[in-house]
Amino acid sequence: MTIKVGISACLLGDQVRYDGGHKRSSFCADELIRHVEFVKLCPEVGIGMPVPRPTIRLEWHEQAPTASEPASSVRAIVPKTGEDVTARLTEFADRAQPHLRQLSGYVLCAKSPSCGMERVKLYDPVTGYSKKAAEGIFVQRLRQLHPALPLEEDGRLNDAPLRENFIMRVYVYHAWQQLLGKATPAVAVKKADLLAFHTSLKLLLMAHNQQQYRELGRWVAAQQDLTSADAQEYIEQVMQALGKPATRANHTNVLQHLQGYFGRHLNAEQKQELSQLILDYHDGIQPLLAPLTLLRHYLREYPDSYLAGQRYLNPYPADLKLRYAL
Repeated sequence: MTIKVGISACLLGDQVRYDGGHKRSSFCADELIRHVEFVKLCPEVGIGMPVPRPTIRLEWHEQAPTASEPASSVRAIVPKTGEDVTARLTEFADRAQPHLRQLSGYVLCAKSPSCGMERVKLYDPVTGYSKKAAEGIFVQRLRQLHPALPLEEDGRLNDAPLRENFIMRVYVYHAWQQLLGKATPAVAVKKADLLAFHTSLKLLLMAHNQQQYRELGRWVAAQQDLTSADAQEYIEQVMQALGKPATRANHTNVLQHLQGYFGRHLNAEQKQELSQLILDYHDGIQPLLAPLTLLRHYLREYPDSYLAGQRYLNPYPADLKLRYAL
């Protein structure tokens, strides 16, 4: 199945920004596009605003609570006219649900009052001061509708560990969506399918969050067939565990764990070479790809069905070169 990834339309070069320009992402438009089908959305254009258009800004408003609104809230305001477009941006996300449900990830435009994922300017309309403390209105609703969906901003994709982490999560989430495709009204995920899926993630989880790796292992062992609510709880926990780039220390632990599987096959010289490569990675002398390449070589020579099924070894297409800088 094609992997579908949502993206702010301006990041693919569409001239839909407030000033009539774009923020084309070369990684998305030139590299990632070879492996995914992008679904372009621009919430501001989607609610009927023109191009170019007056700017929107996020404001903090104290107000009396109502049945639908809290006592205080972040509002999307057009300063030029005073129009509040908060509800329209939220409703746009609701209308886009047929598209959003198909997505395995979403790349967002940084700093945008609709699409910014974090640190968007939040203004105090009384004092005029601002702080980088908000997220875009569309993104806020997107998180509510799809809390496990991998999200990332265009600027952060220039950081190698963050870029690798996002793409890895997209591929894991897509695999989970394929598993959910087998669901019946009574059973969202069969116990056998859950065990197979979770087993494939064990080394990835170990590399990213060892505490949650252990907790999830116990949780899965205690389950039978999953209901929809159970399945949602599981994937949210998995995405949370994978949500931050793995540390060099945790990668080293996983590499040494992998090394143990080949101990009886390798001679003393081969063991020393592999051990030294892993230590060189730990000390920042070699990239992660160096010991991984040797481990994959040994896996071809000495096949192991458990290791062959581990996403840690091949989490995404190699030509994306995501582990070169790790």
